[in-house]
Amino acid sequence: MNNKKLTTFFMCLLLMFSINTFAQLNIPRGSQQATVSQRIGISDISITYSRPSVKEREIWGKLVPYGMNNLGFGTSKAAPWRAGADENTTITFSHDAEVEGKPIKAGTYGFHIEVKPNNKATIILSHDINSWGSYYYDASKDALRADIEMVNVPHHELLTFNFNDVQTNSAIASLAWEKKAFPFKISFDVTNIVIDEFKSKSTGRIGFRRENWETMARFSLNNGGDLNEALNWIDNAISGHFYSQKTFQNLAIKGQILNKLGRKGEFETLMNDASKLANTVQLNALGYQMLNAKNYKYAIKFFKLNVANNPKDANSYDSLGEAYKIMGDKKNAIKNLKKALSLNPPANVKANSEKLLAELNAL
Repeated sequence: MNNKKLTTFFMCLLLMFSINTFAQLNIPRGSQQATVSQRIGISDISITYSRPSVKEREIWGKLVPYGMNNLGFGTSKAAPWRAGADENTTITFSHDAEVEGKPIKAGTYGFHIEVKPNNKATIILSHDINSWGSYYYDASKDALRADIEMVNVPHHELLTFNFNDVQTNSAIASLAWEKKAFPFKISFDVTNIVIDEFKSKSTGRIGFRRENWETMARFSLNNGGDLNEALNWIDNAISGHFYSQKTFQNLAIKGQILNKLGRKGEFETLMNDASKLANTVQLNALGYQMLNAKNYKYAIKFFKLNVANNPKDANSYDSLGEAYKIMGDKKNAIKNLKKALSLNPPANVKANSEKLLAELNAL
């Protein structure tokens, strides 16, 4: 190799090294990156984006043009806005979700917005998460499109994603910039996600603890799950396995399931069994459980048992008096509420007894 070729070869190597070094530089960006996240139930949403500033520019219809546009770079001839700056804005769902009522599978998606006049917009989730911005947007890779309404908001100098109005099963995510915001609803089937996760892990370590079966039975009961499945889980906790143990707590949970299933006779028998394992507080709670079920016979039975076991406990008389009042037995209600007041009750019990007596015109 002659000197000229050798020099050219080393210059190429140096150039390649310089380009590679430049590509990996870690220097401040013009539009800072950010990630915002929110948990719904046991599911997570995260949005990663870059945050341009308004800098006194006209944004909507100018810097961010309306509709789908040829941006003059890349392969897309009809590109939406990249919902930020620099790289793809991305949104990640840890579980299957719904966006504006439309299903979307768990995973990460490119996030774009087609901004339209008259406060209209369409959010677009794309399977392409690696392209730069929306310069290479390809409609055939769309995973979801949903029409939304823009709203007016106070000035946001920096483009900002946040989560508002967080509920048990959903949240409103919103991009806000300048004086406009793009809100969209994300929701999860929380009950089934939780139950499916428990099922997938119940043969592992978490299945070796009685309390986990009790927790899931209660969760299913309180959140619209399959009651027969919940009944099987609480039975696992009560008997038949090395971790099983009959307790007041799991009998009470099973009783609520049986009651909701309409199996009244089994419910009453089980609550009788539970009462024998209950302490003062638990027996009082059991009485209220029966009261809420309008099973007044057993409510009075359990409240009376608590009074018999604790003849100097003001709260036991207060609860019995309240039960009688709900049943319409004014005489016994007044008798027991006045007895509660005579036992120097704590402030909360005194307040309840006085309130109930006032409602009975007997204070």
